Amino acid sequence: MDSIFIEGLRIYAYHGVYEEEKKEGQLFLVSARLFGDLQEAGKTDDLTKSTHYGEVSELIEELFTKKSYDLIETVAEKCASGILKKFPLVREVELTVFKPEAPISVPFENVSVTVTRKWHTAYIAYGSNMGDKEKYIDEALVKLSNHDEIKEIKDSKRYVTKPYGGVVQDDFLNGMVRIKTLLTPQELLELLHELEKEANRERTIHWGPRTLDLDIIFYDDLVLETDELTIPHVDMHNRDFVLKPLNDLTHFYVHPVLKRSVMELLADLENK
Repeated sequence: MDSIFIEGLRIYAYHGVYEEEKKEGQLFLVSARLFGDLQEAGKTDDLTKSTHYGEVSELIEELFTKKSYDLIETVAEKCASGILKKFPLVREVELTVFKPEAPISVPFENVSVTVTRKWHTAYIAYGSNMGDKEKYIDEALVKLSNHDEIKEIKDSKRYVTKPYGGVVQDDFLNGMVRIKTLLTPQELLELLHELEKEANRERTIHWGPRTLDLDIIFYDDLVLETDELTIPHVDMHNRDFVLKPLNDLTHFYVHPVLKRSVMELLADLENK
């Protein structure tokens, strides 16, 4: 991937754990590498097809001096996410904060923190089979679209499907959204649980009726298993109410464990 490199911005600011650092301030250096596609800008000589590094530098200075923090890790996080939110052609940022005047009792050249942040692609399955199903789903998607660390939401068709798991209940309305997000998988899971809670979701019967069900199906090509979260979603390849709307959004996305595309998984299921 192409990149723009801004090296050694000199910014005087007031970050640090010690009171004298916050009172007297010190010099910091900031470098940022902005990843994106620069080919069209190079061919057309058109600045609008690239990212204005002067404006990026001004934003870094603004975010760096706007507030005082204990940790340069926090400053780096604020600057990296701020760049990604403001400049749509930047797909990924690697940002380093140097603290050459850090209060260290032994001789040193520098102290630095480097963070790498990018927009992640996640697929989220949704479903409802209680009350006003459309309303529960629509309200949740609006809240997702309004979140400042989520963008480019694309919705699938919606499908009326029979319940999965053997519990007698009303038919579901199911679908899928693709999003770009700066949230980690755990942060995204917590957000989805909060949206379910706001829709009065109750977890009383396994595979039972629910006002709103939101599940992370894919998150980039991540394979993850924790006590709370498994990605890709377990048993998704056996659920047509997941694969059909997923296929609306992406035919060729390859399951990182099964090594089969969405289109192939759907065909496999339909041929069983």
